[in-house]
Amino acid sequence: MTTLEITMYELGRLFLMPVLILILLLFAYAFYALGAFAVAAWQRRRGLAACPLREQLARHGRLDSEELELVILRRLEPLRVVSRTAPMLGLVATMIPLGPALLALGDGDLATVGEQLVVAFAAVILALITASITFWILTVRRRWLLVALKRIEREEAGA
Repeated sequence: MTTLEITMYELGRLFLMPVLILILLLFAYAFYALGAFAVAAWQRRRGLAACPLREQLARHGRLDSEELELVILRRLEPLRVVSRTAPMLGLVATMIPLGPALLALGDGDLATVGEQLVVAFAAVILALITASITFWILTVRRRWLLVALKRIEREEAGA
């Protein structure tokens, strides 16, 4: 391999551990968000949940629809970012170990190939589970917030 190829190979390998740590952090966040979602769903079902948009209105006074839409986007942004970046990080965490796995395969070292592939597949599975959970929560929460926005708009139109 040339110096450029070796440099790129080593630089790519440097990113494996940070990407794996990020995937684990996002996985933990997904389960935290799932717990918060379950509590919110339980509160909604029992009629105990306060409307988050009404909280914003109480805090800031009268807000128009566009400002409330920005509040909705701001509330959903962490879920959206996680649901979109987790699969990309999973792909990165899959591709990085493939280089060493292919090199080990060329040397006939099947144990190293197996070790590298286990890391690659475990990372992508966790990333996809993370993305699935956060996307599902994002979708339902967006519906809840848009229903609340529509209700507020109707009340203000009638007032």
